[in-house]
Amino acid sequence: MADPSRHLVLTVDVERYSGRDNVLQWRVQQALPRIMQQAREELGLRPDGWLVQPSGDGQLAILPQGTSERTVVTRLAPTVDRLLREHNHGLAPEARIRLRMGVHEGLVHLDGGNGFPGEAVVTVCRLVDSPQLKAALRRFPDAQVALIVSDRLYQDVVRHYGDLRPEHFLRVTASLPEKSFDAVAWIHLPGENAAAATAEQPVPAATPDQPAPAVAPHQSSAGGQTFQHITAHGPAAFGNGNVVTTYGSADGATPHRP
Repeated sequence: MADPSRHLVLTVDVERYSGRDNVLQWRVQQALPRIMQQAREELGLRPDGWLVQPSGDGQLAILPQGTSERTVVTRLAPTVDRLLREHNHGLAPEARIRLRMGVHEGLVHLDGGNGFPGEAVVTVCRLVDSPQLKAALRRFPDAQVALIVSDRLYQDVVRHYGDLRPEHFLRVTASLPEKSFDAVAWIHLPGENAAAATAEQPVPAATPDQPAPAVAPHQSSAGGQTFQHITAHGPAAFGNGNVVTTYGSADGATPHRP
């Protein structure tokens, strides 16, 4: 076994792929590699050294050492979002492509017999499959891409440069209990303020391929606004804390606590 090397790891997954018929799945598989290749070319990310593992409804890519982390973390998702808007224009809703995208970095073994062994690969796949990211993409129906980056990349790249506004990222704990996985990560949707929207609406708990439940509008009382079952993180939190959770009811009834 050769020594591992440190790489950026990228994965993308098509929303609601399994619910499409055979023809639409075929069209997705034709379009996805072309769109990702076009995005790389526009950003000057040379394909030399990219190790891409297709999965039918997505891709896992191990990026060559020396690839610009700043470009991949802050510019790739907006570029893919624009290209998908062009692709989806005029298509029926069931034929449109929307993506979940994850970026992480870490040690990877490039000599695996059936893929790329390494915790970094497992982590980025878990991030993209997390219900928190799926719910964020459902919440913004006009977005074509929902990006999730590991806390390490957010702190090293997003927070220090002005390519994307850090306060528009939503801090979450990406959780897959059945996989014993929990990790702090940050969600961004190009053109949207994920953090501000979540301060008003909780992330709906939904299973894959199910629409998010409707969220009741806020109601006002004599004392001002009443917020119900809200959890806010990071820049969206109220006051000077990092996490704020409130439980209440608009009609003054005794609050329900889980």
